[in-house]
Amino acid sequence: MPAALTIGPLSLASRVLQSPMADCTDLPFRLIAREHGLTLACVEMVSANSLARANRKTLEMLKTIPQDRPLAVQLLGSDPATMARAAAAVEGMGADLLDINLGCSVRKVVKNGEGAALLREPGKVGRILRAVRRALKRLPLTVKMRKGFDDESGRQAVEIAAISELEGVSALAVHGRTALQGYDVKADYAAIGAVKAAVRIPVIGNGDVFSAEDALAMAAASSCDAVMVGRGGLGNPWIYRDIDLALAGGGPKAAPPNPAERRAVLLRHLDYEALHVGERLAALNMRRIGAWYTTGLPHAKRLRTALCLADSTAAARRLIEEFFDRLGIQGPAHGLAQ
Repeated sequence: MPAALTIGPLSLASRVLQSPMADCTDLPFRLIAREHGLTLACVEMVSANSLARANRKTLEMLKTIPQDRPLAVQLLGSDPATMARAAAAVEGMGADLLDINLGCSVRKVVKNGEGAALLREPGKVGRILRAVRRALKRLPLTVKMRKGFDDESGRQAVEIAAISELEGVSALAVHGRTALQGYDVKADYAAIGAVKAAVRIPVIGNGDVFSAEDALAMAAASSCDAVMVGRGGLGNPWIYRDIDLALAGGGPKAAPPNPAERRAVLLRHLDYEALHVGERLAALNMRRIGAWYTTGLPHAKRLRTALCLADSTAAARRLIEEFFDRLGIQGPAHGLAQ
């Protein structure tokens, strides 16, 4: 199959990517997503400072297995030398792509002059990218950014895009909101299109993609080369294949997942959590993961409340099964051996 998207030396059969999300895109999440059509997955955002210090929690976030490929790692930081050291470490761990975060708008990140705050310092962005590019021997380098920090015109993104291309970046992901806008306004697809028109490297659109229809609207408005899914993938791994099919322009529209499918995949997700992050953390994670998969179902709030009291994966499994049983949704025996 010919590549649908080429990022430097990396050829991908899909034009759908998953955005890195803190406390979300861990190894179990990525494995479930890959089983449903995602090709390139990304770990949670990693602090370059923490990685340079070999912080145990940071190294645990980078945990992977052979089935979790191709794999991208996103770095957060503002010091060129530290970012370069962290980039070399990521390459040494066997990742397939390195991404630089210029989009995180969390207050403590911005206060440290990292993430989206760097959109106000194009010169510094250039120095960071130059240092990182020199530290890498084989990995393609990408940048994920918002359309600006506070300038709603999108000019900041265009300026950073030009610098990125000049410094050897292989692709850009653009979120169509400023840092100050957070998620309070609709993503600006025209701003993504302005970046696409300004550079020759691939541009990946991001923001408000919760369905295949959303992806088509973004592609039509921006002429982006690919689509990056963020919150739309939470509890909805079916979205990757749906979007790929829609972007390819073929095949009948897939039916939305029914409750029985949600049950089966949620329990499989639970199995992966128990296997890869451990019993205690898996039970804690089910508090939010269970909510992802049951949004919109009757009595979902009752399940979310009950999962907050579950102290083991066995207890979480029992609560999930009882929830779907009450809905009259039966399923086969579940487990990774299936």
